Parts: sequence; C-alpha cells; structure tokens
Amino acid sequence: MTDHVRVRFAPSPTGPLHIGGVRTALFNYLFAKKHKGTFIVRIEDTDQNRYVECAENYIINALNWCNIPFDEGPGKNEKFGPYRQSERKHLYQKYAEQLIASGNAYYAFDTAESLDHHRKDHEAKGKTFIYNWHNRKLLLNSLSLSKEETQHKLDAGEAYVIRFKSPKDETLNLTDMVRGQMTIETNILDDKVLFKSDGMPTYHLANIVDDHLMEITHVIRGEEWLPSLALHYQLYDAFGWEKPQFAHLPLLLKPTGKGKLSKRDGDKLGFPVFPMEWKDPQTGDISRGYKEDGYFADALINFLAFLGWNPGTEQELFSLEELIEAFELERVHKSGARFDPDKIKWFNHQYMQYQNDDELAEVFKANQPQLKDIDVNYVAMVVGIIKERATFVTDFWDLSSFFFIAPQSYDEKSFSKIMTNDARELMSELAQVISHTSDFTVANIQSDVKAWIGKKEVGFGKVMQPLRLALVGAMQGPDVFEIMFMIGKAETVQRINKLVQTI
Repeated sequence: MTDHVRVRFAPSPTGPLHIGGVRTALFNYLFAKKHKGTFIVRIEDTDQNRYVECAENYIINALNWCNIPFDEGPGKNEKFGPYRQSERKHLYQKYAEQLIASGNAYYAFDTAESLDHHRKDHEAKGKTFIYNWHNRKLLLNSLSLSKEETQHKLDAGEAYVIRFKSPKDETLNLTDMVRGQMTIETNILDDKVLFKSDGMPTYHLANIVDDHLMEITHVIRGEEWLPSLALHYQLYDAFGWEKPQFAHLPLLLKPTGKGKLSKRDGDKLGFPVFPMEWKDPQTGDISRGYKEDGYFADALINFLAFLGWNPGTEQELFSLEELIEAFELERVHKSGARFDPDKIKWFNHQYMQYQNDDELAEVFKANQPQLKDIDVNYVAMVVGIIKERATFVTDFWDLSSFFFIAPQSYDEKSFSKIMTNDARELMSELAQVISHTSDFTVANIQSDVKAWIGKKEVGFGKVMQPLRLALVGAMQGPDVFEIMFMIGKAETVQRINKLVQTI
C-alpha cells in the first residue's frame, strides 16, 4: 500500500447529504490535508432501488459550499476511476468468484421464503437464526450440494447469492484508531451476502474491493459501520491484501443527547439537518438547509469539527487551515456527540464579526427592498455598526431600520415612562444644541451634548433615554452619537422635534 495518505468519503445518492455525513467528510478532509494526502469521493450507488436522481449533484455541491472539495471523484482527476460503483460492477464478480475458488465464499440458493421459514421457526423456539458454520451444511448451498448439483443450478439460471464463509472457533483482533483494540469471536458472525445473481455486489464486497483498488490507506467512517469491521478484516485477509487503518466516528445525537440525530428532530425543533436546501424530486417537499438559513460555511464547519473532537485547548474558533493543523484522529471521542442548535448560532454570530462589511452590505441590500435606492457604501457603514448584535444577515433590518427610515411609532411602555413634561423641554432645547453643532462628527456631537448636559446639571439618562426613543423608536440600538452622525443633523433634529410633538 502507498505511503501517501488516501482517504475516501463514500456517500450513497439516496437523498440529501445529512449533516452527520458532512461531519464524516470533514474529518476525512482534515486528516488528508493534515498529512498532505488525497481526499476522494466515491459514489456508492449499488442500491438502485433507492437511487435518487440529482442526489449526487447535491452531495458534490454541498461539499463545495462547505469548502471541503474532493481531490479525486466523479469527473475530477479520475486516476482510479470510475468513481461510481454502478460503473464498476463489472469488477466485482471476478473478486467474488476468487473468494469461492480460495474456499472463503460459497454459492447459496436458499429462497427468501425458505429463509423466512427458518427465522420464524427459530423465533418460535426463542432463538435467533444465524446463517453460519453451525447450519450452513443443512441449507441449500454449494457446501451442502455436490459440485455437479451446484453447477446444474448455476447453468439453469437459478437465483443465488455468494456468501462469505466465516470461520469457526477463531478470535479476531481488531484495531481502530478511535476505539483502540477489540476482539470478537467468529462463531457469532453470520455468513454475510457478498454478491447477488443480478450482477450487483453488496456494500461489503464493493467497499473492500474499491478501497483496495483505489489504494485507500485510512477508512474514516461513522460508528454505524463498526459491526462490519470484523467482516471487512476477514475479507482483507481472504484476499491477501494489506488492510487500511480504520477509524469509526461517534454518532451525532439528538439535542437531548439521547438517540441518533434525525431529520424529524430538526423539523420538530426548528433547525436544518442538511447543509443546503433539498427539494424532494418525487414529493416536491422542501427541506431547509444551513446555507439558505443564513449560516456561513466556515461557521458550520467549525461547529461540526467540535462534534466528537476537540483540540485539547480552550480555543473554539478555528479557520479551516487551523483545523487542519490541529486535527488528530486520536483526539476523536468514542462517545456520541450531542447536536446543539444554539451552539451553531453562537458560531455564526462569532463568524459574523469577521465578515467583510462591503460584502454583507451587498447581500443585505439585495434582500431588503427598502434599501434599493440607498448607497451601498452607507449600507456598509451601518452594517459595521450593527453586526456585532447580529447572528444572521436577516437580523440586519430589525437592528438597523432606523438608520434608513424614521420611526413611525414609539414603544408604548418606554414612551409613557420617559416622556414627562421635563423630558419634552429638555428635548426641545437639545434640538437647538444639535442644530448649532458646526462640524457634525461623532466626537463633536458627543462633546457638545455632554457639555450641555453638564450645564443643565441633569442626569445623563434624563437626556439619553428620550433621545434614543426619538432616534430609534425603542430603547435599543447602538451608540446614539453614532446614529446621529449617520443620519445627519437635519434628520436628527427632525426626529427629536417629532417626538416632542407626539402626544
């Protein structure tokens, strides 16, 4: 096997890419880049009954949006292609027959009805039916039939499967980069189906063959594949191939911490479980995505990196380059990772502060009809002032509308509490002070207003509260002196006078 690190993400195109799949792809990507290796995408589409058109494009587009593009895959650097298993099916029968020739697999002709009968019979006796060493010679297969009988059935075109011949009385020693050393007794393993008479392999055979032919050095996949590890070890040994190293990632758990995260959890609690919006081609149903919900790709990636891994430090905010530098499979946890929808909002808020104001302004302006005729440079200045309070661009209008239009009403509770006769007199006088401020900068406005308050010998809040109400319409918003500077002297005076005149 090559010394060059080669990892693969192998999704099935049966629907949209779940956020757990993105996490698996991310950990593969980080590991590959950490070791100057290659990140491969292989589409495992052998299950044609569940194949969903456009799912493959969705998977690729989602990885690209997340800034974790593959180095090799469908249509890109096809050094070991093709990268769709459906286009590789001519390869697998040869390897299945090779296992039969070496005595590691056999033909089985049992019908679905026959196997169902055996299962029900075992259940009635309080047992579990397992197709393996203890009963395989009592069932209908090439181990219980003569060579002639077996060949006759094959020549007659009878339906068959090829099963792996799991050995008896052996102990397997398995190694996982996350979970360490494990042992398993082969007597409890069933003889898994590897190949079907329709010419299609099962996941197990195709997976092993493709990983070997594509020179995969590390198999990093979800915990749900851990029960398959024993079979995969045996298959590598049966073929006489060098094994890759394995790492099984912890499950993503519901926000409650109990059970695997599902789309139903997102629907129930109001958060996406897909990276991008998905429209079901059969039903037309639309599922939300993090991209369309206003999340930054970098924030999503930073959040996902911490689901089942930590750097061993207090640092939480990482660029992709920093994640690559810090990532170690040995620091991946064994236990499941609880999905926290509030935490990803926190990450998005943090990443908002690093975004370019001009770019945010373009997005804000494009999505807000009231800003159609507003200079984008002014919008960018507003964004720079209010984004520290925002989690999404969709928050901007509520946080900044008063920079563009005067308040049409005032918060009733604040108005009744603040607008006394004294407050009206102070505001009338303040309007005059502001109108006489010559160089209308934040510093000069602040200096003139504070000097006037000092002369009046009134509490700061007695002036600032009604002033904020005049400018914003509510007791919220950024620094009032910045607001006045932004909207200008004439608009400031007009808003103060309007509040004074309001009964």
